[in-house]
Amino acid sequence: FTRRLADLSGAGLPLDRVLQVVGEQTENQQLIGICASVLEDVRGGMPVSEALAKFPRLFNDVFTQTLRSGEASGQFPEVAGRLADFQEKEVARRSQIVSAMVYPSILAATAVFVVAFLIGFVVPKMSGVFKDLGDDLPITTRFLLTSSDFLSTKWPLAIGMIVGSVVLIRTWLATESGRTTFDTIILKVPVMGPVVQKATVSRFARVLGTLVYGGVSILDALQIAGLSSGNRVYQLACKKVEQEVREGRAIADALRDARCFPPVLTHMVAIGEETGDLPRMLGRVSDSMDFEVDTGMRRLVSFLEPAIMLSMGVFVGFVVLSVLIPIFMAGNLVK
Repeated sequence: FTRRLADLSGAGLPLDRVLQVVGEQTENQQLIGICASVLEDVRGGMPVSEALAKFPRLFNDVFTQTLRSGEASGQFPEVAGRLADFQEKEVARRSQIVSAMVYPSILAATAVFVVAFLIGFVVPKMSGVFKDLGDDLPITTRFLLTSSDFLSTKWPLAIGMIVGSVVLIRTWLATESGRTTFDTIILKVPVMGPVVQKATVSRFARVLGTLVYGGVSILDALQIAGLSSGNRVYQLACKKVEQEVREGRAIADALRDARCFPPVLTHMVAIGEETGDLPRMLGRVSDSMDFEVDTGMRRLVSFLEPAIMLSMGVFVGFVVLSVLIPIFMAGNLVK
């Protein structure tokens, strides 16, 4: 939608004609209805950005604010093209993450299935063999039998506990302190933390560069870029940066004092402020961070795969030993 909006408006078509053509070309039923509504508003004299802002679930603040600035500056095609570039990079990043996590997710699902099968079906069938040993059973075997008995006889309670835990975690994450604490912990997790941090900074820089290129004021751009970062730690840091810039400080100095932005970002922002080419500097930072995120994602996946296999192997080994040791003990008693 955005790419066609940029291309057709850049070809010189009036915006109402652009919206009509885009609505006819799209195969998405929701977008067809939105284009019809926006077209009616635009023909009634409303700016395109304001008409699109009526559908915030599809067109967020980054989108509408940037288009609004493009309309005001007379650079609508260029700004829409920049938005399309931004969205395409976001889609590529999301697809890359999904593709990278497919195999680890399959391994994790297999591990969960193996654990559930062993505890729910295999161990209960062997529990009768161990009853005669009574208290002579090793503690690992008693723990395994207790867990298996609980899951096989009280599985509704187990499911209720899992659902309750999920609900409690989601409720906690919906709070201000909970989300901040969670995002802080994520940034400190080994291997994963640096990848999340670089991906967050890359998104922040790309959104900020897109907004500044579109002519959005630096204060509004900082606020929207912080909200778009997706991490509460950076959202709070951007609020502080915005306040300091409002008081007259340089952007680079305010970002440096926030202590969560890497030196490459602050140095490039400083150069951008000096040369008056901040959007291009921010784009370079984002491209550099994207490369590092790609490397980090490959490293993270290469770490997750053996970690899941090792965890599954340790559990299976635990079950096997818990079953074999009592069998050896029973054999000795018979002798």
